[in-house]
Amino acid sequence: MGGLVAVILTINVAVLLAVIIVLRLRRRTQARKRTDEQLTVVIVLVFGVLIAPTGFGQWILETTGQLAQGVTEAATP
Repeated sequence: MGGLVAVILTINVAVLLAVIIVLRLRRRTQARKRTDEQLTVVIVLVFGVLIAPTGFGQWILETTGQLAQGVTEAATP
């Protein structure tokens, strides 16, 4: 039961971070400071670490890998 609670908590934190990321990226780019951009990068990295072990994260990994392989094969003569 403890593992299930940890998974639900991880998913809830990931959803919260996804909302924060969307709200931060909707702001005007000219108004951002360097520290603001660095904070956005840190939030996105934490989001990636939280989402990676989930089924959705694994799907993203597989899809990106297939896309990269397709691009590599298309570029090879």
